[in-house]
Amino acid sequence: MSQQPSVILATASYDHTIRFWEAKSGRCYRTIQYPDSQVNRLEITPHKRYLAVAGNPSIRLFDVNSNTPQPVMSFDSHTNNVMAVGFQYDGNWMYSGSEDGTVRIWDLRARGCQREYESRGAVNTVVLHPNQTELISGDQNGNIRVWDLTANSCSCELVPEVDTAVRSLTVMWDGSLVVAANNNGTCYVWRLLRGSQAHNGYILKCLLSPEFCEPHRYLATASSDHTVKIWNVEGFTLEKTLIGHQRWVWDCVFSVDGAYLITASSDTTARLWSMSTGQDIRVYQGHHKATTCCALHDGAEGSPG
Repeated sequence: MSQQPSVILATASYDHTIRFWEAKSGRCYRTIQYPDSQVNRLEITPHKRYLAVAGNPSIRLFDVNSNTPQPVMSFDSHTNNVMAVGFQYDGNWMYSGSEDGTVRIWDLRARGCQREYESRGAVNTVVLHPNQTELISGDQNGNIRVWDLTANSCSCELVPEVDTAVRSLTVMWDGSLVVAANNNGTCYVWRLLRGSQAHNGYILKCLLSPEFCEPHRYLATASSDHTVKIWNVEGFTLEKTLIGHQRWVWDCVFSVDGAYLITASSDTTARLWSMSTGQDIRVYQGHHKATTCCALHDGAEGSPG
């Protein structure tokens, strides 16, 4: 196996390519052609071994450390766009959510679907609670459901706005907050029990800051209004507005220490932002169409799963 890069940054675009970047220099060092479908979500496994690519209707895993253009695993039970994908902390299993109305759990060792949960609406977003025993999903009909993996059932249902699609969910690293963003541009926060208008357009992604950002706690919201807003979780005051993208901002990801944010936009670029200054310090240019998702792994390598 080749030397493990300390930082892995990947982006995907409507141009049907997936690109790997040297985060500091902005150099694209590997391009994978992905003609099968558009890419809806990227996620890197905890041990940095694989990049998961969620498309329509398959999830494919690519080896991060090899230049092989073919995927090393494929998961094919979904019947429509896969909109969410993620991993349990030791990388033994993967979860996904799809517009086919299901949330699924996959065993990466047995390489098959282990469980399926019916959401009764096209699933747009799924997150794993830090306790590793609950999945939270949001769907096109406005439903948020908590799936108890121990009891194998839905333990809670929330509908913040009827018939208003839940676009993105995020959970604070210690489980103290859950934030949901919907198609009306509103963020709903549980534990603080308040909702507030965050953007004048769609919120396409919401993301809470990681553990090593402490004692600061931020919520980033990426929007169709071309901006990303950074909110202080204490009172949900607006800290910064990141201005620079020319089109919709589809995705964002924090660095492990919360000092930087990477964003992906319809203007074909991804950008690296300093959280302290709110300025973009690197532009990743290479895609020819909208850049719709990004993944970053710059932390210490976890134990291999």
